[in-house]
Amino acid sequence: MTWSHFLPTFGGLFVIVMLRANATYWIGRGAAAGTRRWRGSASPPSRSVTRAQDLVNRWGPVAVVLCFLTIGIQTAVNATAGVTRMPLRRYLPAVTVGALLWAAIYASVGLAAAQAWLAAAARSPVGATTVTVVLVAAVLAVVVHRRVRAS
Repeated sequence: MTWSHFLPTFGGLFVIVMLRANATYWIGRGAAAGTRRWRGSASPPSRSVTRAQDLVNRWGPVAVVLCFLTIGIQTAVNATAGVTRMPLRRYLPAVTVGALLWAAIYASVGLAAAQAWLAAAARSPVGATTVTVVLVAAVLAVVVHRRVRAS
């Protein structure tokens, strides 16, 4: 991997994740404001939202940074930061550091994995497709197994 590939990929991923995370924060803030105005809904929050609220309440900006190193709770943590009205002076530095980490990881490891898959596909399209199907099936099996075990 060269810098000529890494830098544009990193920059693009950083912009995308900053837009997504900040949009999620503002959606959470707007939803909280709307809920405060209209108290008609009394349904309990989902388990991921409850986990995110606990993280944000306990750790605040640290939770925002660390959520970018996880899979599955980024949206919940950023929305919870908005719902709990985390001050922008705390949120913006945290989301920037998290987005930098996320973009660096995905631009390096993700780009290297994509290049390796493309090279494998060029050598053996059937082999690369088979490996991809097996990996997707394995991920789906794990997800289904966890959901069945949780219920």
